[in-house]
Amino acid sequence: MKILFSNPPWWQDLSWHTLDNGATFPIHRAGVRAGSRWPFTYQIPIPPDRFEFGSYLPYPFFMGYAATYSAKALGVPVVFRDSIALRESYDRYYDYLERERFDLIVIESASPSWDHDQTVMREIVRRLPHTRFVITGPITSLGEEILNVAPNIQAAVRGEYEKGVVKAVNGSSGVIDFDLLTLEEMNAAPFPYFDHLYAYRYWDSNPVGQLAPHAQVLSSRGCPFKCIFCVWPATMTGNDPDGSGKRFVRHYSGDYLEAFLTELVHKYHFKSIYFDDDTFNLGDRHVEKVCAIMRKLQVPWSAMCRSDTSGLHLWKEMKESGCFGVKVGFESGNQEVVDKIVNKRLNLEDARRVAHEIKRVGMTLHGTFTFGLPGETPEQVQDTERYISTLPLDSIQKSGCAEIEGAPLHALSRQKSLPAYPSARLDDNYVRATDGQLKYENLAH
Repeated sequence: MKILFSNPPWWQDLSWHTLDNGATFPIHRAGVRAGSRWPFTYQIPIPPDRFEFGSYLPYPFFMGYAATYSAKALGVPVVFRDSIALRESYDRYYDYLERERFDLIVIESASPSWDHDQTVMREIVRRLPHTRFVITGPITSLGEEILNVAPNIQAAVRGEYEKGVVKAVNGSSGVIDFDLLTLEEMNAAPFPYFDHLYAYRYWDSNPVGQLAPHAQVLSSRGCPFKCIFCVWPATMTGNDPDGSGKRFVRHYSGDYLEAFLTELVHKYHFKSIYFDDDTFNLGDRHVEKVCAIMRKLQVPWSAMCRSDTSGLHLWKEMKESGCFGVKVGFESGNQEVVDKIVNKRLNLEDARRVAHEIKRVGMTLHGTFTFGLPGETPEQVQDTERYISTLPLDSIQKSGCAEIEGAPLHALSRQKSLPAYPSARLDDNYVRATDGQLKYENLAH
């Protein structure tokens, strides 16, 4: 048995950009899939089979953890190949598969890439008819339906997929339901996959201050909040597609994190660490624990945070332990949108005060905002723009609201209304889309 954990290539049509002087140059559109909470496509100036550092590339967390877990649990050859980080072409990818002839390929997919990924699987089977697939990721919220859309799909593993893939290799088939790692299993599991080929390719330039090479890591899994568009807490670390259930958080222990981060820094000489948790600062004790570890490592770091889930004094503690910047999700500048459409449970006035405190202690601040929400009015969009102008942001992310299978926003498209999101509605202002970047580009245009 030979197993491949694969993040296949994802390229779209080439276009040409014309300069004022009449000269033209090619623009390619590439996608990011595993590792992104909202897979999307974006323009890059480089063609397939040529890698240049600097474009946004997220580390595929669930795939990296599942690869090392499977290798340890099964004792069979397990290979990790992130074709998006390699920037490889389809021809190069298929040639590699024909040389290696894997028995089982594990692919993580979601709504934005699913049609594309089915085409990739069909081509693999045309070339290698014996190959079987295990499908993972948010798209497995489709359940039994997923098993018939492409040839040779043995199983669809719902949720984070360490244990589910092991079950599939051992003979299970069909839909393999949620079987998340317990807290004890999570802290006893092997560290996620890294090697010298991939370690230096992953990159996120925000928050401002990142030093390359940097490691993107998790210090926890899950988030208790229920933002309408958020995918992983609804589909990967929990099963809550309509926002009516309970969501859980599991923190890695201090011993696990210290050993993991120490190995990363000593082996790969990373110059900064980015904690890309769903919400890093859930509770003071966890923040204090990580600050203590980072003081020992003496490596600059940053994190994805909320403004209201840890004590105000801890922003200074984070700064003094080496944290140079944070990302904070605001989503909208209109309180009704935040409360009754997004269901973020965030007081915008308090969030603004925290934003100024983050800047006061000397950290950079990256703010994230979501446009094109269901039920959002043009006037509420303008409220968001006005709110942004009052924040001391160093960088900003404006995204289109994307419908991804398994998240509450996708449930809304089927059910038309959801109790947890009373003002969310599919009115004439709302545009359905699975690719949030494309949606925002079109909205801005």
